[in-house]
Amino acid sequence: MLTARLSRPLSKLPGKTLSFSNGENGTRRTLLFYPASFVPVGRRTYADAVNPVGSKAVLVTGCDSGFGFSLAKHLHSKGFLVFAGCLLKDKGDAGAKELDSLKSDRLRTVQLNVCKSEEVEKAVEVVRSSLEDPEKGMWGLVNNAGISTFGEVEFTSMETYKQVAEVNLWGTVRTTKSFLPLIRRAKGRVVNISSMLGRMANPARSPYCITKFGVEAFSDCLRYEMHPLGVKVCVVEPGNFIAATSLYSAEGIQAIANKMWDELPEVVRKDYGKKYFDEKVAAMETYCNSGSTDTTPVINAITHALTAANPYTRYHPMDYYWWLRMQIMTHLPGAISDRIYIH
Repeated sequence: MLTARLSRPLSKLPGKTLSFSNGENGTRRTLLFYPASFVPVGRRTYADAVNPVGSKAVLVTGCDSGFGFSLAKHLHSKGFLVFAGCLLKDKGDAGAKELDSLKSDRLRTVQLNVCKSEEVEKAVEVVRSSLEDPEKGMWGLVNNAGISTFGEVEFTSMETYKQVAEVNLWGTVRTTKSFLPLIRRAKGRVVNISSMLGRMANPARSPYCITKFGVEAFSDCLRYEMHPLGVKVCVVEPGNFIAATSLYSAEGIQAIANKMWDELPEVVRKDYGKKYFDEKVAAMETYCNSGSTDTTPVINAITHALTAANPYTRYHPMDYYWWLRMQIMTHLPGAISDRIYIH
């Protein structure tokens, strides 16, 4: 299966020596080479796409910036009735203001912190009261809200683990459970935004990986349960789009690092040393300055999941290096991927 999948895109590549570059430490492995402009996953051909009939209602979480902000505007342009959940709407954030400035009766921003049950339930009532016929339900829910951080296990506090999980995992579960009655009535769609790091682990990213692995498992369980009810559940697994989403800034990374170092137990600081710690922070800065600046593949994948007669279970908008690495790490024995990416 893997061989068949790999043979299609690789057959289109120039006949050159192929090699890998490890995204974290810059080491190279002689395996495959691909031209930088070749991004087959982002150009995946989607079949059986259908336009929304009328103004199907969709709620998108995390619309203050990044994927959610772009998606809200894109779905509005496609004819959807869009409810854009914004964490900072009540604080007058620029993202919510810009969406409101469109002054459209098909795009409405909603104050929504997915960590707060009362805000989620209020959002349900806002959507329900806005539907022409609530008994027919709402078409789609896109669980996009998320946060990230970095730090090796011994550098990361339990509070940080809990904070990331509360948004990325429990926020997704909480919001989905609250909106499912409306989604079921419409036989609609649930689209959960995971990550390539929800399929393969990465050093210094355990808080994020744990939550996205959880989103993957939750999505699979929900998909099995919703299938007989006519609801489709899809997962979108973006690659490295940090440069496009402004998830981290150089100042933000340094602020996290300073706080992390200050709060470390003395034994951890002594055993690892400041030099090792600073090297890991520098590696994270390099990673955050990389990646795609064009979110179009992600937006297209989510749109297809909402509009296709037969959407895919999983979408992989990522460049070729990360797509192939994910296949190796998820399909081949661990000893092989460890040999390539660790040793």
